Amino acid sequence: MEGNYTIGDLVKKLNINKETIRYYEKIGLLSEPKKNANGYRIYSEKDIEMIRFICIT
Repeated sequence: MEGNYTIGDLVKKLNINKETIRYYEKIGLLSEPKKNANGYRIYSEKDIEMIRFICIT
């Protein structure tokens, strides 16, 4: 499942809410994620690492 995480996967994995992730995108801490054919945001391991880094600082 490398690099194919949905926002729901991130919520479960990182124990944060969707609005937090979207806020990080809005203010530029996370880059705009790719979207799949259905229009869902797709996140990578790099995104997960970045969110973890943001949350511990």
